[in-house]
Amino acid sequence: MKLLTQEDAEFFVKCGAREFHYNSDSDLAAAARDTLTKAGIRLVPGPGATPLPSLSTADRLDLFYSSEAQQIKEEICDIGRRMWERNYTDANGGNISCRIGADEFICTPTLVSKGFMDPEMMCLVDSKGTQIAGSLRRSSEITTHMAVYAGAPQAKAVVHGHPIFATAFAMSGFQPPQCLIPELEVFVGQVPLAPYRTPGSPAMAEVIQPLAAKNQSIMMVNHGLICWGTGVEDAYFKMEITDAYCHTIVAASQIPSQRTTISGEEVKKLLNMKSSLGLPDPRMDQTPAQLAEVDPWTVLDGCSCSSVSSQLKTALQKLTQPELEALVKKIVSGLAQA
Repeated sequence: MKLLTQEDAEFFVKCGAREFHYNSDSDLAAAARDTLTKAGIRLVPGPGATPLPSLSTADRLDLFYSSEAQQIKEEICDIGRRMWERNYTDANGGNISCRIGADEFICTPTLVSKGFMDPEMMCLVDSKGTQIAGSLRRSSEITTHMAVYAGAPQAKAVVHGHPIFATAFAMSGFQPPQCLIPELEVFVGQVPLAPYRTPGSPAMAEVIQPLAAKNQSIMMVNHGLICWGTGVEDAYFKMEITDAYCHTIVAASQIPSQRTTISGEEVKKLLNMKSSLGLPDPRMDQTPAQLAEVDPWTVLDGCSCSSVSSQLKTALQKLTQPELEALVKKIVSGLAQA
């Protein structure tokens, strides 16, 4: 039987792997197991292999109060403030989590504003959402986070919030079109819609898990946005990029334009760049022709903000000069009386 030593485990961690697969003819030294676990690497048993025991409660508490955990707690509080300052959360909405072990996660508490958290408020949970440590109760939506981690083992952190423009798209059931801005193509990609389910319910986890496998930013219909990344800030970046993109679409749909797009060939180059960064995207195997098959501006014509603007423009063009002047005078008079 092959024994993996602590030195082997340390080398494995340096390689940047997120999972360690072992079978019935291999074993891990206790120190090797702890090294992999504390690095957040999942231990995956193969056929016939006996699952390795998880950390003891005492070891988990040591992990929760370690210097590494303190850094994660402080980063979560920092990102929470940034989310609150950008109107990505309201009242006690939103939640953040970060993997710290193979089966251990630090997460935000429930019923606390993300703009006013401190490290002592954080909670420790396992992959089933069971709370292990923390004086406050963990987020009620932690099972949705666990669905993301299960669907995307490479995820290190998950951020959920209600950014106004992305949430508006989610409420409308409108998926943002592609081929318009490079940053979204490379760092986010497609932003699919997850059908509405009760927040924090097993049903919500069921629809999120398969989407998380190939998408780092997911709109939750009539709810908000959930994103994952290689760290807390990276997950937050996905949210910021997505909401800025949605905001830009709303603004662009109001402006008469030449309707420029990024060609399929150029999108393919962006996806190749994305692949080199190790980021997932369900469009990787598509040809340039397939990537440019749908005109994003045609899709935007179905967006209410675009269609209303188009209808208003058409109506104004039909007015005669005297009618237009009379309308302007009426509007100005109404504003003066307001």
